[in-house]
Amino acid sequence: MKALAILLLPTLALAAPPSGPRRIGAVIVPMDPTAEASGPKLESYMSEALGQFQDFTVRKSEDFFGLPADDEALVALKRGQQGYQESLAAFDKKEYEDAERKVRATLKELQKAAAAMTASCNPLCDATALYAAVMHQRGDAEEAKLALLDLMALNPTYEMDTKRYSRDFISLRVQVATGVNAALRGGTTVKSRPAGARVFIDNEFKGYTPVTVSTLPVGKHLLRLERPGFRIYGQVLEVSPDESEASTALQPTDDYKAFDARLDNVATEVMRATSPNNPAVAALGKALGLERGLVGTVRDIPDNSTTELVLGLYDMGTGKRLGVKRVVLQGDEFGQLKSEVNRLVNHLLNNADGGAEKRVKSSDPLENAHGMDEWNGEDKGGKRRTQEKKAKKGDPLEGVNGTEDW
Repeated sequence: MKALAILLLPTLALAAPPSGPRRIGAVIVPMDPTAEASGPKLESYMSEALGQFQDFTVRKSEDFFGLPADDEALVALKRGQQGYQESLAAFDKKEYEDAERKVRATLKELQKAAAAMTASCNPLCDATALYAAVMHQRGDAEEAKLALLDLMALNPTYEMDTKRYSRDFISLRVQVATGVNAALRGGTTVKSRPAGARVFIDNEFKGYTPVTVSTLPVGKHLLRLERPGFRIYGQVLEVSPDESEASTALQPTDDYKAFDARLDNVATEVMRATSPNNPAVAALGKALGLERGLVGTVRDIPDNSTTELVLGLYDMGTGKRLGVKRVVLQGDEFGQLKSEVNRLVNHLLNNADGGAEKRVKSSDPLENAHGMDEWNGEDKGGKRRTQEKKAKKGDPLEGVNGTEDW
């Protein structure tokens, strides 16, 4: 993503809004396929910034469209849980041949349940540990080591049941953990259509598609993709020392398809900066149940590798625009995009609502004191602009820092 840079349009001002909390949300429309990845990330940052204002109840994309579960994955998870219990019972009875047959079938079933294992790697980790123990018991030490390697990739801190598993088997796990193979790392590139899905590997957030995740332990990992309005996708990812790729087409819900059909008209009105009234925006606000909204468009500019964002603050009941900014995003090498989006949101809301301080107060006296407060007259974080101006001195450039437009 890109960092906010060039300020082209002034913000429009409006009198202070009526009192009482209002429902507000952010909707970003990608204007080309390459900008699809930008929308969800920008919406997420904007929702977080809006959450700092006391006068609003923030509604996020998942509130509008939900994160529908993969029903097939849920069914596979239920079958896998049952299969693990049956495998465990056979193992406890020392019926190792039956336990091996059942746990192999269980692992195969759990390959289809990755999208449903959102809290932990179980029962996949449990079944993998049991399979390793069965292989060890049957004398196949190499297969047991491979299974233990997968287990450590899925959950490095997995605890073995010392009452169930033998001391020799637990010692084998320690041997594998300190071996050369356990130190191997690999990477994978995760893509989706559309882009912009949240990527979770072993239930840890890694970014938005397309994203490359490096330095993963070699072995199996749980991959899950989430994008509001699309069915959750999951798979068991096999990581090797060679680079790999995982790609999928996400399945939209009917509600999201209906929403998507509105976006062309909304985008046209948002881009038409001279028109203060937007019927399509008002219709969108009614459909989403919003009273205020940040509605914008984002498009890539290939000639200079930048991205243009046009963002408006709207009264979603009437479609009236309360403020608008057009900015250019020029890279996020240092993770500055989130901070800049936060400042953009605060600028729009503070100007449209009269500049009143609405940010939630904190007991920390250093909150928002980031060491750059003198760089411009408006601090990021929702604070109103400083009204006092420093007295001019002999140097005509004194106090000029290049960010006065903010």
